[in-house]
Amino acid sequence: MSTTSRNRRSPSRRRRVAAVGVSLSDCGRVDEATPYSLHAQAARRALADSGLDRSLVDGLASAGLGTLAPVEVAEYLGLRPRWVDSTAVGGATWEVMAAHAADAIGAGRANAVLLVYGSTARADIRAGRRTGNLSFGARGPLQFEVPYGHSLIAKYAMAARRHMHEYGTTLEQLAEVAVRARAHAALNPEAMFREPITVDDVLDGPVIADPFTKLHCCIRSDGGCAVLLAAEEYVPDTAKAPVWVLGTGEYVSHAAMSEWEDFTVSPAAVSGRLAFERAGVGPGDIELAQIYDAFTYMTLVTLEDLGFCAKGEGGAFFAQEDRLPVNTDGGGLSACHPGMRGLFLLVEAVRQLRGEAPGLQVRRPDGALPELAVASGTGGWFCSSGTVVLGRG
Repeated sequence: MSTTSRNRRSPSRRRRVAAVGVSLSDCGRVDEATPYSLHAQAARRALADSGLDRSLVDGLASAGLGTLAPVEVAEYLGLRPRWVDSTAVGGATWEVMAAHAADAIGAGRANAVLLVYGSTARADIRAGRRTGNLSFGARGPLQFEVPYGHSLIAKYAMAARRHMHEYGTTLEQLAEVAVRARAHAALNPEAMFREPITVDDVLDGPVIADPFTKLHCCIRSDGGCAVLLAAEEYVPDTAKAPVWVLGTGEYVSHAAMSEWEDFTVSPAAVSGRLAFERAGVGPGDIELAQIYDAFTYMTLVTLEDLGFCAKGEGGAFFAQEDRLPVNTDGGGLSACHPGMRGLFLLVEAVRQLRGEAPGLQVRRPDGALPELAVASGTGGWFCSSGTVVLGRG
């Protein structure tokens, strides 16, 4: 089918959208890389994974390199996209961008959109090149918090303490999230930290922000990744089976902690509901979940807010490992965390549905591959959320 005929679609029919190429760049410790070279490496690998020609890419989504991110990255990659997105809402950025890209492709404003990210966060810190701060400056509503030293980690820690107070969530339950992430990372040759840890290891570590010890917190790594989304008419030309974008949702909650109505409820409660409704499925249909885990508490509260268990039951639910595989690559707690990690969630979800996970591969009891997965990113200090439901069918 020619490109011209492909574009002659009925304006009343929304095109289906699939993830047709995914890849990571080199990750972990990549001292010789730049953010741009990691973008390029991930993009080349994702395009090769898709089997499509780069000339078909007419959309680009990028963030994390300043206000001109999609323009600069497009130029570096030799692309001239007619559709771009530079939405930046923290860790939820990539799920939100995926939603925007799927809408654009579905409406015919683009045919193939490359979502790409790269960061040398670990190398920058080690070289003393760290910029900004974890509270994103002291402008606007944050000016009333930053002077008192209320860092990003402290905000998550305060929310965790509130959940513990209201629902009896224990330190051991939070620690189990880190232990499980490390167990998954141990099977993943691409993970940065693979040595097993125990609950006691987590509890006995140095305190970073009560109740979080060091192992409750994400690692710092270099790395990048890319996802190529394309319209349904390009799927027959792809190298591998498509993974369809079935439903998306996005929501923002607050910036100042004083404006957060309930520390035990994340914005995933809304983004997840919207994504499931639009996909026509429910939490009970999902076979694996990739959840942003900058801190252990994020995993438990997001599981609750996505509807996998009742509010306050996240710790008990997570302890039942056979209920739902979560963060199968090791997550931000053990595999990699170069900054806005949301795109890595989408890569791992696609790999799982294809049966291409480099480590733990989820399968049904009969050995079949899973059909449905969810990726849910969180930004800021539960300020934003993006959720994407993906499926093979």
